[in-house]
Amino acid sequence: MSFDHWLAFAAASAVMLAIPGPTILLVISYALGHGRRTAGATVAGVALGDFTAMTASMLGLGALLAASAAIFTVLKWVGAAYLVWLGIKLWRAPVAAGAEGEAPAEEKPFRIFAHTYVVTALNPKSIVFFVAFLPQFLDLSRPVLPQMAIFEATFLVLATLNAFSYALLASAARRTIRKPSVQKVVNRTGGTLLISAGLLTAGLKRAAA
Repeated sequence: MSFDHWLAFAAASAVMLAIPGPTILLVISYALGHGRRTAGATVAGVALGDFTAMTASMLGLGALLAASAAIFTVLKWVGAAYLVWLGIKLWRAPVAAGAEGEAPAEEKPFRIFAHTYVVTALNPKSIVFFVAFLPQFLDLSRPVLPQMAIFEATFLVLATLNAFSYALLASAARRTIRKPSVQKVVNRTGGTLLISAGLLTAGLKRAAA
């Protein structure tokens, strides 16, 4: 693989990742609601979720989703319903007591990781996108599998850094939130955004076969 191919892929990926989607909205919501302590769990969920989606794409699931309306619709509605459920949960979340805003005891790191992973991995648009996105940067005159491995590793590093940056920025902004009334507004705003992302996901259309 030439350096130009890799650089073009990295630049395109960075631009795409910088645009907040359902996963980043969830990362921001957790950071605002629970602070920096959730960053590790959410970032790990994003990384593993993207790895799952990219690997599934390479194994042909993306092509299957693009060709099968039934499979795409089922996965789409599962992902959309899950986002709406998370949004409602955040909207109704109790406000943390104290200036530091400790995370509620019931929100364990593993549960936060699992929520982020599911939202990232079950996004059918991402799986189909990888199928359409990766081949544009492959040099077919050279072995394909090593190139795909490098592209996947590059994307995962960029996705991890992107999610971590959003988590840190949201956590820093949270430090200025002291009043319970403001925290409630933040929770309900984040919940509304997640519900909206779920509704948008429900409106996705599969790629033409």
